[in-house]
Parts: sequence; structure tokens; C-alpha cells
Amino acid sequence: MTRVIFEGKRTGETVTETFNFISRLAAAETINSAVVTATVYSGTDASPGAIVSGSATISGQTVTQPITAGTLGVTYKLICTITTSLSQTLLLMAFLTIVPDQN
Repeated sequence: MTRVIFEGKRTGETVTETFNFISRLAAAETINSAVVTATVYSGTDASPGAIVSGSATISGQTVTQPITAGTLGVTYKLICTITTSLSQTLLLMAFLTIVPDQN
């Protein structure tokens, strides 16, 4: 499974993260559906799925997902699962760490 590391997110931010499937799709293949899930990679958060805000959005060969809140110091594993026009199911995994707010 392909992995990426997103820039750290502050607890007070809501950011939109992008999962790029361009290198995994055939020339005319499109993304039919996408879902992003979150689990804890390191640290403690009883409700890791709560950082995923709303639904994923498909635009061409990319999927975007708003991410909100989170627990300071926790690294989350985000998995974007897509189904394609050629009946493939593809996954892209990313790591996102919640960093301190800077005043």
C-alpha cells in the first residue's frame, strides 16, 4: 500500500488533505467512490474517526477530505479507499500528527 506523510495539523485547525491516485489509475480510469477512515497509529484517542469531517470529494484523479480537531501528540493513520470505473479497489495510506497550536 502506498503511504504518504501529511504536514502536522494543529488541534484548532480544519484542513483539507489530498490523496492523489494519478500513478495508480489507467489512462481512462476514473474514481467512482471514495471513503476516508482514521485510526490511531501512535498515541491515545478513544474516537479517532471523529477527525474525519464530512464526506470525501472526488476531483479527477484525487480525493480530498476535511480533517478537524484531533488529540495533541497523536499520529493518525488515514486510509483513503476508492473504487474505480475498472472495478479496482485501491488504498492510499497517510500519516497525520497533531502538533501544538502556536500563539
